[in-house]
Amino acid sequence: MALYAELHRHLGGSVVPRVLWRYFQRHDGDLVSRFQDYAEFEDFYTRPRNTLDEYLELHTLVESVQTVDTLPYFIYRLLRGAYVFENLAYLELRYTPYLRTSEDLSQSDRIDQMAEIVEVVGKASQITEYPIVTSQILCMHSRLPYEVNRAIIDLAAQSKKYVCAVDVAGGDSHYAERLDEWIKLYEYALSLDINTTGHLYETTAGCYPELLPYLMRIGHGIQIPLLYPELLPDLARRGQCLEVCPTTYIKTGTLADIRLLKQVFERCFDAGVDIAICTDNAGLHNVRLPFEYENLLTYDIISFPQLKACQDAAFRHAFAWPYGQQPASLLNGILNPSPMKVAVGS
Repeated sequence: MALYAELHRHLGGSVVPRVLWRYFQRHDGDLVSRFQDYAEFEDFYTRPRNTLDEYLELHTLVESVQTVDTLPYFIYRLLRGAYVFENLAYLELRYTPYLRTSEDLSQSDRIDQMAEIVEVVGKASQITEYPIVTSQILCMHSRLPYEVNRAIIDLAAQSKKYVCAVDVAGGDSHYAERLDEWIKLYEYALSLDINTTGHLYETTAGCYPELLPYLMRIGHGIQIPLLYPELLPDLARRGQCLEVCPTTYIKTGTLADIRLLKQVFERCFDAGVDIAICTDNAGLHNVRLPFEYENLLTYDIISFPQLKACQDAAFRHAFAWPYGQQPASLLNGILNPSPMKVAVGS
């Protein structure tokens, strides 16, 4: 049984279409009525979009139903699928906690409620029958004010039992007008000894070299080897890892052909820059991590030895993997969990 590490998966985008459809059938008849049947909903939910911004609008559909009360429902099904179908040993879930708080509260009260969200996600992720090591990455967001984003960093610092890093999300083309603000926020996070990653160099409009020195990993980063390969030696020197999510770039219209990623992998391997292969939004894509691997092999983008190198890099760069850099020899507890009881109708 191969075991994998997933470093870039969004909590909102992780809900597979069938699970989301069943939830809406039980709780949101108005939304269900917009679709003729499940097949039409799945096509709407998973079809490619023209731009990253259009694609990100789908997150709001899921964020609106991921609340304090419902998060355990979604997380249980997420981890069950990740364990049974993907053989994950390690999973970092990223999300913006503020966007799971109650919209009828004031900003101050929503900031306070974020701590409850983090605790709910943390406790719901501890499932003995699906023993995946999990941790949370809290995402600042380009649509949120400075005060909320700084509070997200403070929460990460106060919640290291559950949180391993901070990120910035919301579409990398929107960072430019607040670039000094993002630098200050990342400086603040590093001053609190918080790990950092960030959605950067995903699109041609989201390339900000000023932010690179503040990141320990780079969310996506594919435009660096494609358009700015001269930056790769600095990435290698800093030991930064790219979190490459192949299907995303087709779903968002960022790349016209997945085979363009061959140059990304080749240039990174040549420069000594690690890549972790990730799913980003496995639910929105209806594509799980092993299929991301298979797709890259099928299109001759990477070789089997290169795949193994990327799989090893994922464990090596995992922010909260507790067993060091060599996972293969220490997974007896995960490989041989205690017998589980299956609840009828779960």
